[in-house]
Amino acid sequence: MTRLPQFLLPALLMTGLGGALVSSSILAGATALLAIAGITLTIRKSLYRSGWEIPKELRLLHFAFWFFVLVSFCSWTLEGFSYEGGKNLGTHARLILFWPLVVALTFVGIKARGTFVALSLVSISVIAMFLLALADRNGAIEKLLSIRFGAGINPISFGNLALLGGMLTLTGGFFFARSKRLVPATLLFVLGLSAVVISMLSETRSNLVALPFLSLLLLPLVGKKWRIGGAVIIAVLVVATAISSDRLSRSFDQLLGGGKLDNSMEIRFEVWELAWNMFLEEPFTGAGMGGYTRGAEAAVAAGDASRRVGACCTGHAHNDVLNNAAMSGIPGVLSWAFLIFIPLVIFARNLFSNHAPTAHIAVAGTMVPTGYLMFGLTEATFDRSLFLTFYLLATAGLASALFTELRASYHRERRVKVSATVITMNEEDHIGDCLQSARLVADEIIVLDSGSSDRTVEIARQYADVVEVTDWPGFGIQKQRALDKATGDWVLSLDADERITPELAREINHHLADPDADAYKLPWAVTIYGKRLDFGRSGRAPLRLFRREGVRFSDALVHERILIPGGRKTKTLRGRLTHYTHRDFGHSLEKSAKYAWLGSLEKHRRGKKTRTMIYPTLRGLMTFIQVYFIRFGFLDGAVGYLTAVTYAQVTFNKYAGLWTLGRPGKDNRTGK
Repeated sequence: MTRLPQFLLPALLMTGLGGALVSSSILAGATALLAIAGITLTIRKSLYRSGWEIPKELRLLHFAFWFFVLVSFCSWTLEGFSYEGGKNLGTHARLILFWPLVVALTFVGIKARGTFVALSLVSISVIAMFLLALADRNGAIEKLLSIRFGAGINPISFGNLALLGGMLTLTGGFFFARSKRLVPATLLFVLGLSAVVISMLSETRSNLVALPFLSLLLLPLVGKKWRIGGAVIIAVLVVATAISSDRLSRSFDQLLGGGKLDNSMEIRFEVWELAWNMFLEEPFTGAGMGGYTRGAEAAVAAGDASRRVGACCTGHAHNDVLNNAAMSGIPGVLSWAFLIFIPLVIFARNLFSNHAPTAHIAVAGTMVPTGYLMFGLTEATFDRSLFLTFYLLATAGLASALFTELRASYHRERRVKVSATVITMNEEDHIGDCLQSARLVADEIIVLDSGSSDRTVEIARQYADVVEVTDWPGFGIQKQRALDKATGDWVLSLDADERITPELAREINHHLADPDADAYKLPWAVTIYGKRLDFGRSGRAPLRLFRREGVRFSDALVHERILIPGGRKTKTLRGRLTHYTHRDFGHSLEKSAKYAWLGSLEKHRRGKKTRTMIYPTLRGLMTFIQVYFIRFGFLDGAVGYLTAVTYAQVTFNKYAGLWTLGRPGKDNRTGK
């Protein structure tokens, strides 16, 4: 793409977020144009040609968005493609634009600064609309204070998004303050605080619920000694805000005086009961995308629900969980949970990053799902196009910025000596690439070979500092022998079929400039049949990098463990350790059988037993469920399924072999 379109993409993000509360059409139009750019870039493979490694977290976020749409589509299909359901599906379908939005914003390298400028425009629009409303009333502010201010749109939508926009702007203020840019920092603090105050004029109760949670998320951005004081200040401000709310005060007075809730809350409880009953009738499929509307209208017509429900609340159930439960059953609740909690967890994992831009983007990214979690208590946010599209664009922008900043955060050079150790046996296809990748982080490379009959030793001598040929005593003892020869302060223990990616190398060198742990786990990226697996079997992160002093390997024949002295700290890095597990399916079968039998022998040596074939069967089934479902292996497609089945078979064979070793009257190792 030319420079002009690249310049336009951040401008579209700013236009969409800044214009969201001015007009939902501005938000929708900017989002659509950004998505078109992303689709074009995807077709041209522009990012992939530049060597972009797709973060697995982005794939998980993408899954959360399209799974929500998929569940909605299935629900609409099961109800018979109703017109009302089609309208709801049309709103939900916007979420499939998440991936092209991420591609477009990643392509232009959106960072923390640009993202916070875009988010601050939400606060500017809030303030501008308030000033226009004030001017329209000739400056009579008491007139504005006497109504629920909504700037011409639903006060709930305005109040919630104004509050969220204000808090995101405050986060940007902290970012610029930490960067020593006092003028933009002061400006964003003023804008953010003003937007938060104006949002409270909407008299939206969910704002009072969300405010303390959103405010507490600012605490990771201040020093530890300030956090307790900050929490106290936040508590005082929240209480003061609640006391100053006329609507909340009237609700409490009515509840305490007459023992009744106000009308809006009574209606909500009635609607929630209606949605809950619909869920109980069809817990696995729900009533359909248009089912809640039909059910609510039927209940009003039959006299089972009040006319107030018919006047205001037949479109949705004013609660995200109950609304999705009524329409799509348990899958609907699950899809909502993925949509909220997957982004929440991914961003929250970086809240305390030492890299300032990453930490601030993580706080902002955590605020968005947290806010929607709170707003969704009394509103069906994902059934309203304004709410849904804002969530889509804000999350895409923040996710793109997060991973751009993470890539930029690894810049320091290590200050310690690292020894890489590798044990080999007929690994001529792998050893050269393995050792070349190890040299990205290692000052010394040690290879112990177990009598290879191919060119493994010859190739290893081209790259390694120490190459020795020994006997084969088992994995644990052999790796301990290699460790004993290491002279570095830190040791990187690799298998011949593993590779250190350039990004992982930068991350390792960055951490070893000033280590924040005593050992590091390196997440696997299993690569087989031409596909890199991001989930399933790649859900594991084996311990590979550690301080040498006091560490040893267990003496297990297979699946040896690195034994770290007690009290030492272990962390998991983000970068991927590419793992080429086998050459082809035949090699997979051969290797799986070998490891299964070695596992059987190791367990038998340790006195383990299994008395029936039921246990191997259950363990195999549990392995499949863990790899394919719990670790999201299904996201890796057909190869992910084959991998899950293969590892389930390995588990079954291991425990079946253990069962045979425990059979009386026969030497199972010799067959005599």
